[in-house]
Amino acid sequence: MKYSMITTAPELAGFEIQECLGIVTGLTVRSTSFFGGIVGAIQGIFGGNISTYTKLCRKARDESFNEMHKQAIKLGANAIVAARYDATEIAFMTEVLSYGTAVVVRPIESEG
Repeated sequence: MKYSMITTAPELAGFEIQECLGIVTGLTVRSTSFFGGIVGAIQGIFGGNISTYTKLCRKARDESFNEMHKQAIKLGANAIVAARYDATEIAFMTEVLSYGTAVVVRPIESEG
């Protein structure tokens, strides 16, 4: 499955869903290091983008997305529809959940 076969839409343009294999998820919980927390706090004082936390969130999102993707492949899916992210802060940690519906799709044959 290519990443391009993952969409937030309930269907994949140009394809029809042949089989619904169920919900797939990916979950990760990450925290910054002690040093990263200090750098983030200093950046927070001055405002703007806090790059330490941006990197943390991006890495957590990527990890959960990849875990969801692997789970779909194990089920035999070739696409994921209705993909979503959910993030929660727990103390000094960030939890990111990716979820969607694993499906088997085939291209819609054009009439003509």
